[in-house]
Amino acid sequence: MEFFERFAVPHASPMIYASMVAIALVSIGIVVGITYFKKWGYLWREWFTTVDHKKIGIMYLISALLMLFRGGADAILMRAQLSAPEMKLLDAQHYNEIFTTHGVVMIIFMAMPFIFAFMNLIVPLQIGARDVAFPRLNALSFWLFFAGAMLFNISFVVGGSPDAGWTSYFPLAGNDFSTSVGTNYYMIAIQISGIGSLMTGINMITTILKMRAPGMTLMKMPMFTWSAFIANVIIVFAFPVLTIALLMGTTDRLFGTNFFTTTNGGMDMLWANFFWVWGHPEVYILILPAFGIYSEVISTFSSRNLYGYKSMVGSMVLISLLSFLVWTHHFFTMGQGALTNSIFSITTMAIAVPTGVKIFNWLFTMYKGKIRFTVPMLYSLGFIPLFTVGGVTGVMLAMSAADYQFHNTMFLVAHFHNTIIPGVVFAMLAGLTYYWPKFFGFMLNEKIGKITFWLLTVGFVLAFFPMYITGLDGQARRMYTYSEATGFAPLNMLSFVGAALMAIGFVTIVYNIYYSFKNSPRDIGSDPWDARSLEWATHTPVPEYNFARVPQVASSEAFWDMKKKGHQLFKGEIKDIHMPNNSGVPFVMGIIFFIAGFSFIFAMWVPAVIALIGIFVCMALRSFEQDHGRHIHVKEIKEIEAQYGEVPGNENRSHTTTRV
Repeated sequence: MEFFERFAVPHASPMIYASMVAIALVSIGIVVGITYFKKWGYLWREWFTTVDHKKIGIMYLISALLMLFRGGADAILMRAQLSAPEMKLLDAQHYNEIFTTHGVVMIIFMAMPFIFAFMNLIVPLQIGARDVAFPRLNALSFWLFFAGAMLFNISFVVGGSPDAGWTSYFPLAGNDFSTSVGTNYYMIAIQISGIGSLMTGINMITTILKMRAPGMTLMKMPMFTWSAFIANVIIVFAFPVLTIALLMGTTDRLFGTNFFTTTNGGMDMLWANFFWVWGHPEVYILILPAFGIYSEVISTFSSRNLYGYKSMVGSMVLISLLSFLVWTHHFFTMGQGALTNSIFSITTMAIAVPTGVKIFNWLFTMYKGKIRFTVPMLYSLGFIPLFTVGGVTGVMLAMSAADYQFHNTMFLVAHFHNTIIPGVVFAMLAGLTYYWPKFFGFMLNEKIGKITFWLLTVGFVLAFFPMYITGLDGQARRMYTYSEATGFAPLNMLSFVGAALMAIGFVTIVYNIYYSFKNSPRDIGSDPWDARSLEWATHTPVPEYNFARVPQVASSEAFWDMKKKGHQLFKGEIKDIHMPNNSGVPFVMGIIFFIAGFSFIFAMWVPAVIALIGIFVCMALRSFEQDHGRHIHVKEIKEIEAQYGEVPGNENRSHTTTRV
């Protein structure tokens, strides 16, 4: 029994026990359902072993949506707990665990897979490539992310959740103050997922630099591809810092080293610096691809080319550079001195300038355009004023003297969500609606989509704008309760109402998918939005090989020029297409990483060593494997093209458009 006691949740509650039962029942139901319908073979052939960038993107998308609801449940619990004074829904310990897991799940396991989903789905198509540069590495990246996500999410039913905040500051995260294995989950699950993110960064950079279609120079790339490229450059420079910081934190907790301790030569502030050297660039890893999606959407639904292409690219490059020069603004109050605070205050304000350039470029793109108020365009229009408010409050926080008042209050919580929700979540939902028909063959219902938009927008304003006021009045973040005498109750109740509206809005997304799957027409053509960039030049849904012929690009809007100016996009004869083989090794390695991580969390050294050996065995087998891929021959390609209604050699004239 002593062996099993280590897996017990140290602060169990009826809610935790109910979660255990729910997880068990759902897991059993999934296994029984797959077995009953005899889908194990299908899942193994088509999904578990796939290296197709589109299927990997869809798996990222599904994971992100699941984590959105997982993190959203935490948010509702927090707002419910604070909706009235002296609430007893959550105790202090449970509240600590909830706000810790909410931050990690939403940033690492929801927002990151959302942007990776769109990078996988869109970038190879926008540059005219068959797949990414390293397809197996791409599959391994996903399964490492998934292993890390699942490992983190079992913490609240096996061993206990982390409770030191999503930033996990030391010495609070050290063994003296965080005695359960919860912080071990934090260190190791994020480490595994982060390795997958770093692999994706390397893969996407290589893909964009080496696999662009003939004629597509860097300055002819679509804006989303530019944003993905710069975000992945940031990933390659920022994530190694997080990797090393997590490794050091893990050795402190498991092996008694003293990197971040307050004794024996340790330095707790070293963790804060390492974390935010990664953490603030991470904000732009999320926001730049979101900017790319807004650029595609606003250009399409304004029926105009993007205003100021070069300035848009230049502003993103400048943002990426400045993102590494602002990290200290996260701890102005921690005693580094007036000179240091002043320098980082200036750099923080400076990063607002290139962001403002992008806002004006989008406004000028819409100026005199024929705007269509579709669901993706509504999210883009809603983003501009809401994100601007978030940016202005960011400049307020950048003033180091004033930050002594704002820091660690609900004002800061409001600011952060005021940038991330309109900036990232709205962009992801705009992209989801915009690209859904390309990959699933039908469109999401516009009426339900607009209801979702207004629920989320109104709910967002009600949920977070009151926090600016309560924060300025002194309400501290991370506090699980407050007294009636503070006067915070009415505005906190308003915030809870707003959060409830947002929850309803997210539920309507699921209903929209169900309703549209049942009722939306399938004869939508290849270009239902009358779009401008290359991903819309192929079929819907997209065939395995993406393009029967490699496109010949002459501008940043090659597909638009083909439609409106008669440019010939596809030239020459169809030839055999080389494609990579599927592989089960990435999936198996994901399972082994999960076992290794779980073993390290609970200091079970024998299975940990065995799992590490298994990882190196998989790597060695890959090194000696002779796998040169396969070819899709011309006859098969022509048969597939004929199924889409194409006459080989006439692709330029046969694209159908259903304008919305």
